[in-house]
Amino acid sequence: MKRVNILILGLMILGTTTMTSCKKEGCTDGDSTNYNSDAKKDDGTCQYTGEHVIWYNVTTSANLLADGATDLTFYVSNSIVGSTAASVYWTSQPACGSNGSITISKDLGGDKTKSYSYSVKDQTGFEYWS
Repeated sequence: MKRVNILILGLMILGTTTMTSCKKEGCTDGDSTNYNSDAKKDDGTCQYTGEHVIWYNVTTSANLLADGATDLTFYVSNSIVGSTAASVYWTSQPACGSNGSITISKDLGGDKTKSYSYSVKDQTGFEYWS
């Protein structure tokens, strides 16, 4: 009887070990840059990239030009990320990375969101937005 109990216990341990070893770990979040479709259990290694597009319409462009702005420089966290003529505008929000758009792409690491400071200045250094 003792031998049967040991055999049953051994099979239970083997079954548990076999079942848990089949669970592949990795990033299970489809929004991440390192999503693993084979992973069944999230291991906390997900990495993210954030994108943002800065744009303005024809009315804003006309107001900038009337105010004497000819060129705009865009900063994120005090680093230049792009520039454009104040006469350039969009009729609707461009997609991130669209030709001529000011698109900011940031590595967010393991965070889904982060806050960054931004600033838009004209050719004289006058700050229009921050």
